[in-house]
Amino acid sequence: MADPSRDFVESSEPFRRELLAHCYRMLGEADEAEDVVQETYLRAWRSYDSFEGRSSLRTWLYRIATNACLSAIEQRGRRALPSGLGSPAADPDVGQVEADSDVAWLGPIPDVWVTAEAYDPAAIVTARQSVRLALIASLQYLPARQRAVLLLREVLGFSASEAASMLETSVSAIKSMLQRARARLDEVAPTLDTVVEPSEPRARALLDLYIAGFENSDIAALERALRTDAAIELVGTRAWFAGKATCLRYLAHVIGSPGDWRMRPTTANGQPAAATYYTAGATSQALGIAVLTATSAGIARVTVFPGGPGLVANFDLPEEC
Repeated sequence: MADPSRDFVESSEPFRRELLAHCYRMLGEADEAEDVVQETYLRAWRSYDSFEGRSSLRTWLYRIATNACLSAIEQRGRRALPSGLGSPAADPDVGQVEADSDVAWLGPIPDVWVTAEAYDPAAIVTARQSVRLALIASLQYLPARQRAVLLLREVLGFSASEAASMLETSVSAIKSMLQRARARLDEVAPTLDTVVEPSEPRARALLDLYIAGFENSDIAALERALRTDAAIELVGTRAWFAGKATCLRYLAHVIGSPGDWRMRPTTANGQPAAATYYTAGATSQALGIAVLTATSAGIARVTVFPGGPGLVANFDLPEEC
């Protein structure tokens, strides 16, 4: 006799990565997305005996996951980056930047969570593009159900009738929500840079230059890495800086002395990134992740995420180095 539990695990496990990517696009935070995926699998396992196959298993799982995301968003609201909350700081010399715990902040996601070596190169590129920070930040401006419809229809390729069934509404309502979501996204989405894939030589060279600039306290290296219109965002605070000159003035305050900073290269959100460590005594303690928007002309944006050892551990990197 077939074991339903074993059958469920074998049938559903191949969808885990793509479900995690979907929940991350919906929620904008990797740990929360992982929690919702766990909840999705628990709900699905409990009701698997009653699954009648009227839709595919993949569609059924997406239905559960999407509605779990909608419930989570109702309790918390949208997540943000500093650039979505106000104008850039005019003076980077004002002193220590204050943390703001009243805001639900966007978070990064490790590439390895949403892509696999078994994917073909085209699938890896597509997966990376669908979790880029600029897109995730823009999606947060959409009402939750519009966000869900846009992702189900245009990222995942479900039909209008499938999306309507998942969200328990009509096809005409799905079409209307999709139209409004597209219009809103056009209003809030920034002009997308031609982002260089993290595996390309130019992206690796810019990441190396950024890391060398910090580790060697070499402001000139950072100046060479940044584009003229570069920006730096300090997630967890409302502070962000725009323009190379302003960014360099800020960096001059934090770059310290050679050896103060250590960094490990990684990838997040389909972009090159660096795990950051600050030296205190004999060891360097993990502080967070800096995600770079790398273009052929240089680094367009550095998005700095705090989170300490817990965040760095998500990237399979040590808490100290």
